[in-house]
Formats: sequence, structure tokens, C-alpha cells
Amino acid sequence: MPETAQAQAQANPLRLPAAVGTLPTPARRTGRKPRRNHAWYRLISPVALVGLWQAASSAGLIPASKLASPASIARTAYHLVVHDSPTYGTLQASLLASCERWAIGFALGVVIAVLLAIITGLSSTGETIIDPILQAIRSVPLLGLIPLFIVWFGIGQLPKVLFVLLAALFPMYLNTFAGIRGVDSKLGELGQVLGLRRSEMIRHIVLPGALPAALTGLQLSVIASMLALVVGEQINATSGLGFMITQAQQFFDNSVIMVALIVYAILGLLANGAVRLLERKALAWRRDFVE
Repeated sequence: MPETAQAQAQANPLRLPAAVGTLPTPARRTGRKPRRNHAWYRLISPVALVGLWQAASSAGLIPASKLASPASIARTAYHLVVHDSPTYGTLQASLLASCERWAIGFALGVVIAVLLAIITGLSSTGETIIDPILQAIRSVPLLGLIPLFIVWFGIGQLPKVLFVLLAALFPMYLNTFAGIRGVDSKLGELGQVLGLRRSEMIRHIVLPGALPAALTGLQLSVIASMLALVVGEQINATSGLGFMITQAQQFFDNSVIMVALIVYAILGLLANGAVRLLERKALAWRRDFVE
């Protein structure tokens, strides 16, 4: 071996390429620099928008009768929290009523959707019997079901919960069904070779493979169910955020309407954030499970 080649071999005994073997020493010693957290940058545009909104309201460019200023909305929210209004009640009581309706309807809708997707996704007979009925119901606009729900169930809690349930059910069902049917058939053949029972195939192959699609359906269900809650609570409601909006509409009190809408938006953001956290945890578990 020539002296130059021998010297290079001693300097680089693993015979790495020159571009890899000659990395700068500081880069190999310190490693990758930690990434800075710039999440708070996302608050700049909303804060700037609120500032412009307040400035335009103070200057009289936005009439208070059309859109309340942020300061007025904040005062109204404080008043609704501290005082029990004879017209609207308290904000926390309305929030509790709305959260109860949404939580019950959303949870039932997701559970029923997953069970139906498993039945139709794993059985051609189940798909033949159940899927046409679900597709027919999905084609009916939810708003068209409200009069029928009122005739069947009255104006109490049940029709509003069912309204949220149906809105959460279909996105979850469709995505979970697609995820189950999208699992690679070779994995099923591998499970048969390994001698897995049907229940083990579902638990170890089908459900982990359908998990990403199901999580996408969960996010869509959160959005759809929240929209259904907003609509359902404004029809023959006696409590909840939608009831506050209906009452405020009669008195042309747009500051109360804005408070209720902002609370709806916060609820949606919190629910979506919880689903995203669940998605990260579930996908991390799936990766570890597969490995």
C-alpha cells in the first residue's frame, strides 16, 4: 500500500468517505444545535388583529351596533362570569351545559363509528347490510333532521345530543373504514403464516394499520360535532352557549354573541389540541409496537 493510502487508512480506519471522515470537529463534538421554540410567534398576528380591531372601534370606524369592540367583549365576559344575569344566566353554567352535550354526543358517536367500521371493514356481509344504511343517512342534511328530532324527542337534551352524535359519527366511520380496508394484504398473509387467530390479527395487524386514518377521522369528527353543537343549541334550547346567542339576538346584544362565539372557538381549539396530543402518543405507540 502506498504511504499516502496507508496514512489515509490509519486516519480513517472505518474507510468512511472523505466527505464523512473529514467533518469539522466542532460539528461532531457538539452535535445538532437545539431548535428554538418559536410557537409564541403564532400569537403575533392574532394579537395584532385584535389591536387593529380595538383601534378601529375606538376611532368610530366600526359601529358598536354592528360589532362590539374587544374591550366591550371583555367587560361583557367578566359580567357574565361574575353576575347571574336574569336573561342569560352565568357564562360558566352555559359552558357546562354545552360541554356536557358535546362530550356525550361526541363520545357515543366515536365509539359507535369505530364499532361499525370494524364490522363493515372486516366482513363483506356486514358491509353489504350496514354500509348502505349509513351512506343513505349520511346523504341527508343534518339540518333537515332537526324538525324530525323535535317531533320524536321533544326539545330537551336528547335531540341535541343525537345531533352531535350523528355529526361525529360519519367522519370517524368513513376514515376508520378506509383505514381498515387500506391495510396491506401481505400483512394478513404474514399473520396467517405465523398462526395468528382472527382476534390477534385484528389487535396486532388491522387496528394498528388503520390507526393513522382513524386519527384523521377523529380530528374531522371534532370539527363536525362542534359545528353541530352550535346549530343544535340555537333551536329550542333553554341553556347553553347557543341559548345565550339566541337570547342576545332578540335584544341585539352583539357583545354577548361574540363572547359565546369566542368560547365556542376556544372549546374547538382545546378539543383539537387534545386530539393532536393523542395522535402523537398513539403514533409513537404504533411505531414502538411495530418495531
